[in-house]
Amino acid sequence: MYTVIGNVRSRALRVLWMLEELGVEYDHIPALPRSAEIFEVNPLGKVPALLAGDQVLTDSVAILTYLADKHGALTFPAGTIERARQDALTHLVLDQFDALLWTAARHSFVLPKERRLPEIKDSLRWEFEQGEQLLAGALGDGPYLMGDTMTIADILLAHCLNWAVLAKFPVTEASLVEFAARMSTRPAFQRAVSREQA
Repeated sequence: MYTVIGNVRSRALRVLWMLEELGVEYDHIPALPRSAEIFEVNPLGKVPALLAGDQVLTDSVAILTYLADKHGALTFPAGTIERARQDALTHLVLDQFDALLWTAARHSFVLPKERRLPEIKDSLRWEFEQGEQLLAGALGDGPYLMGDTMTIADILLAHCLNWAVLAKFPVTEASLVEFAARMSTRPAFQRAVSREQA
């Protein structure tokens, strides 16, 4: 049994979605960043955290990788060329989308007001647009980044594309818009998102 700590409107959604895809039982504590619940397990106050027995795991990508490896799903085996390609795509999503969106969030509401540079968002949107072309190319003709096999890289990409819309980062590549829409119809995604209303 796992426990996910983190609000659905955060990177915790990635972990909730993953667990739903795996069909694994879990508990959910919808804590906000820097809340008492998260500080109890993560001194940085960041969500998500995953309680796995008496162990605490933090960082959404580390958690997804752990779950994929442990349950042998949504990943290629470690030590294979396919896994190396999957990991490269995971890092591409993190570099081209996640890092830019997080920087925009930091300069919108995370940092103290006197430390924010709102004008940086124009540059971030331009970088995001360049990243769109790279990710659209990586998506190719398959339904997933790795062709016919869904992996954690797809969860990350879909989450970032949905995040981008909320952050007012236009997604203009048609293949990415279609990918995000298709991934959002997955029953596991719908169950994870519905945790917000629970």
